Amino acid sequence: MIITEEQMSVAAMVGDWLKKEVAPVCAEYDVKGEFPQQFYDGMVELGLNLISAPEEFGGLGLSCLEQTLIAEQLGKYEPGLGSAVGVNASATHLMTLFANDAQKKIFFDILVNGGWAGFCLTEPGAGSDAAGLSTTAVEDGGDYVLNGTKCFITNGAIAGAYTVFATVDKTMGLKGITCFLVERDRAGISIGKHEDKMGIRLSNTTEVVFEDVRVPKDHIIGEIGQGFKIAMGTLNESRINVGAMGVGLASRALEEAIRYANTRVQFKKPISNLQMIQGMLADMAMDVESARQLVYHTAELVDARLPYTKFSSMSKCRGSDVAMKVAVDALQIFGGYGYMKEYPMEKMVRDAKIFQIYEGTNQVQRTVIAKELLK
Repeated sequence: MIITEEQMSVAAMVGDWLKKEVAPVCAEYDVKGEFPQQFYDGMVELGLNLISAPEEFGGLGLSCLEQTLIAEQLGKYEPGLGSAVGVNASATHLMTLFANDAQKKIFFDILVNGGWAGFCLTEPGAGSDAAGLSTTAVEDGGDYVLNGTKCFITNGAIAGAYTVFATVDKTMGLKGITCFLVERDRAGISIGKHEDKMGIRLSNTTEVVFEDVRVPKDHIIGEIGQGFKIAMGTLNESRINVGAMGVGLASRALEEAIRYANTRVQFKKPISNLQMIQGMLADMAMDVESARQLVYHTAELVDARLPYTKFSSMSKCRGSDVAMKVAVDALQIFGGYGYMKEYPMEKMVRDAKIFQIYEGTNQVQRTVIAKELLK
């Protein structure tokens, strides 16, 4: 598809900011493991915590395609920040699709005032198997009392609001899972372990612990027992962002490989003259463009309100696989230098790997695709 200048305008602004302010120093934060507060402040100024929020609640009200273009830029220049924006968008999608107006006002007021959101689904014993979650919600008068620990929560320590999945009755399996809106300042919420990650180290990833946290019944999103349906409906759209970030990272890896191949001289000529290198670059370019078109097409389907479940899983799976493959191939073109931290490739390989894991592993995505094909 052809992207218009108008559609690209916001993403181009974000890309310019990332290229100028973030890209030159993100490797330093990656090595130090420090939280880059100024980048998060900059993203709030750009409205990146509101890209998925409806205009009537103070958001930017961007189309899925426009959000996808922004995700591509974030993946290209700093996937850690892209992950923060993506998870914030996941919680926002959930609230937009399933919350009532009173709940939306509580949630979006937090974001409009500069806050971030977390999506609390994963637990130490429940990753791909959401039915195995053990965080409980026990009815007590006009409240539900939450107890449990969520892990690998992006924006965990910086979020002002969480969408939390808990079970009202573990014996009911999926039918017991219920979704709650939980503000960060409720008594009993604490931040546990801060994860020391392989990649996307500029994102904040922690445990979030709930100890006798009282949540009013009017904070239940949807109805009791609808939590699994809500989670899957939310992830179905948010997976597109992962595919888009994968495309962005892969396109950057390709650019770096081309630049290096044109300047690295071996056997008295640039290595870009070698047919083996040319073949690698051609394959990388085809992979990037095919994944990009798949992701864009999926975003078009969302905006047109057409069925997109199969394409969402395809976009996530293909975009993340391409990110990993192209990053590794680009590192190979760099040779020994690609393995060194003074060059960008080793960080890009580390960052790329998570795309194949979070928002549903690629093995799970292939299962979803197969089921859609066999209907």
